[in-house]
Amino acid sequence: MVIIGAGMGGLCAAARLAARGVPVTVIERMATPGGKLRTVDCGGVAVDAGPTVFTARPIFEALFEDCGERLDDHLQLVSTERLARHGWRDGSRLDLWHDAARSRDAVAVFAGASEARGWDGFQAEAKRIWDALETRFMEAPATSPIGLAARFGLAGMPEMLAINPFQTLWKALGKHFRDPRLQQLYGRYATYCGASPYEATATLMLIAHLEARGVWLVEGGMHKLAEAVAALAARHGARFRYNAHVEAIRVDGGRATGVVLAGGEVIEAGDVLANCDVSALADGRFGAAASRALQGVKPSDRSLSGFVLMLTGRAQGFELDRHNVFFSDDYAREFREIFGQKRLPSAPSVYVCAQDRGAGGSPPDLERFQLIINAPATGDGRSPGQEEMDACRTATFEGLSRCGLSLTPQDLVQVDPKMFEALFPSSGGALYGRASHGWQASFRRPGSRTRLKGLWVAGGSAHPGAGVPMAALSGRLASDAILLARASTRTWSPGATAGGISTPNPTTASSG
Repeated sequence: MVIIGAGMGGLCAAARLAARGVPVTVIERMATPGGKLRTVDCGGVAVDAGPTVFTARPIFEALFEDCGERLDDHLQLVSTERLARHGWRDGSRLDLWHDAARSRDAVAVFAGASEARGWDGFQAEAKRIWDALETRFMEAPATSPIGLAARFGLAGMPEMLAINPFQTLWKALGKHFRDPRLQQLYGRYATYCGASPYEATATLMLIAHLEARGVWLVEGGMHKLAEAVAALAARHGARFRYNAHVEAIRVDGGRATGVVLAGGEVIEAGDVLANCDVSALADGRFGAAASRALQGVKPSDRSLSGFVLMLTGRAQGFELDRHNVFFSDDYAREFREIFGQKRLPSAPSVYVCAQDRGAGGSPPDLERFQLIINAPATGDGRSPGQEEMDACRTATFEGLSRCGLSLTPQDLVQVDPKMFEALFPSSGGALYGRASHGWQASFRRPGSRTRLKGLWVAGGSAHPGAGVPMAALSGRLASDAILLARASTRTWSPGATAGGISTPNPTTASSG
């Protein structure tokens, strides 16, 4: 078994397969595991440069339990009472909490009793949607709308329709909130999977319920999660090859039979799991034969990219927590600029992860920060130029200042859509695969199995979607599908045969 890419989907699949006795080799072109869960060096200090919020802890507990181990033995997690702190340019602030009653009280103080009642309705609807889809869709193999309806059954039709797939998130929020700040706050959950709240299906309000179930801080940074899962896989026999590039997927007799590395080395395998953006396969980056295995994502259907600033510096004014969101005055214009005009926002909303806060104690004088500004996924086309990026960076710090936060960087590293395209080829810099725009979008993500026998996919651009927990579920689903296919054919040995891609190879290895 060869897995291309040590992102979260590939790591989870590697651990589960290795724990069941499947020989696994993971090929990763970066120097460390994690994919988007990575760090960058800012003046000699490691700053988390990828996902920052750890939720859905039971998914990872189940992963370790499936492998006969305990998550808590390998990763130090601290539950946080405050989910996030939010600020606006008029000086208003709102904290949301793990304790639902405390959040409701905060909303009542912030916007009044009627908005608190609206919050009750919103939270109840978010929970109904989550409960309806958790086992039928997110934890289950990819399906069609008809297939999902079958999972609900005739008696479950009212529950299925209650997931509100045909209304936009923004319109649904108007049912619950009249305060535009609360609409803005909860509309932002669409961006968790790279979508615009004005085009995303209202079903995405389930993300609010997921976050309300708990947020944890990972001691040492989020990249430690990737290291822990990679170590889990290695303890069960998985081999990792870092700084190695897969040039092509071998195809013999209509089946994937291994990979060819840059330099010509061939690794034979009974199955190949591609943990990459699915468009990289479709674009032929792993060979023409593999390109016919599935469809990629059209540029017009891509999710958000990011204009991301990692820095060390000093903060004054606004009292930060670990997770902070600062909103623009004109949310609609922000998304028109990103998705309509394909440009960086002129007055962006900004997520600030203060990586040395939230776990108690005083932060150091020189703190670590990650700032995320939503951006168009144009990294392989008209990517933002230097003047546009300079203007956006200036607007970002000015906007934070209007919210009361003064940030003074000492060292700063900037990543734009073009750089994300280089890191994750064929994505255009999209960080979440396909945008969840319209009710059909979730059904258009590929499932684990592709049209090419022996080739499977996992990751944020596959079912069930983007984000660390969903990528982990994609790895679980892919490993289950592979094990089921192997059991049905009773084949546990490599399926390679002569022929296929003709590449000079000084070395031929084998991985089941």
